[in-house]
Amino acid sequence: MSGIRVSPTPNASLLNPRIAAPFLLVALIWGSTWWVITGQIDGVPASWAVVWRFVIAAPAMALMALATGSSLKIGSKGQWLAILVGLTQFCGNYNFVYEAERHLTSGIVAVMLSLLFVPNTLLGRVLLGQKTSARFAVGSLIAIAGIGLLFANEARSGGVGGNVWLGVVLAFFGMLAAAVANVVQANDTGRSLPMASLLAWSMAWGVVFDTVFALITAGPPVVPRDPAFWAGTAYLAIAGSVVTFPLYFGLVRNLGAGKAAYNGVLVVVLAMFLSTLLEGYRWTGLAVAGCALALAGLVIALSDRK
Repeated sequence: MSGIRVSPTPNASLLNPRIAAPFLLVALIWGSTWWVITGQIDGVPASWAVVWRFVIAAPAMALMALATGSSLKIGSKGQWLAILVGLTQFCGNYNFVYEAERHLTSGIVAVMLSLLFVPNTLLGRVLLGQKTSARFAVGSLIAIAGIGLLFANEARSGGVGGNVWLGVVLAFFGMLAAAVANVVQANDTGRSLPMASLLAWSMAWGVVFDTVFALITAGPPVVPRDPAFWAGTAYLAIAGSVVTFPLYFGLVRNLGAGKAAYNGVLVVVLAMFLSTLLEGYRWTGLAVAGCALALAGLVIALSDRK
């Protein structure tokens, strides 16, 4: 992998509507999924909640691939890539994140995951040869300062509980698992395959890994009867996975791994605004300053056309 060099699409930036539209849509949908996930793990083992999400998402993604004229035959190299993406993104990332929300609020977990652009940038440079500019580095430092303020605000508001450090470690490993998947899917093998086909197989392998993990950690399957659970699961599967992952992985390929992961910064800000509308979230000086710095860093980092 270290010998592969894949560059972002020339002149790709948020000034291009074809880049800006999916960037904003993914952020808006993922911003809404955080409070949905909280309800999914209320009384249901987190690992089984992940299984049911991708039991729905995998066949739906396969149908999308077939509907768009893509073949589900991806060859042996494609299958090995799908296995890796399934293990890291659709098993490791989601199980770590869902479990982290048992110890931390969804706000803190979302803030931690918004730092995804850091490992994405490092892995993108090492594995894909994607370089970053001084402007991107400056913007990233500003955004990290803003994220630090948001984290402090969530902690001060009583958002931490349970085994805090375990929650932090779980969220950290969830972020690393996502970073690996983000970068490896953009290699030469991934780029040669239809996005929906690769994702359909990746999610299918994810179901296999998720089921094994759930059986080991949570015991026999838990099948909720609450219609609200299945409505939330369907939303997470279709909107939060089938719609968004082709768009997001496309951003990784076009913008580069580091810049695409800045989507997570916008996700946190949008999640806070949605929480204000839906849950009565109250803004503090730290929250306002954190959002302002995070958005300023995002604008600076992504304004470079290179």
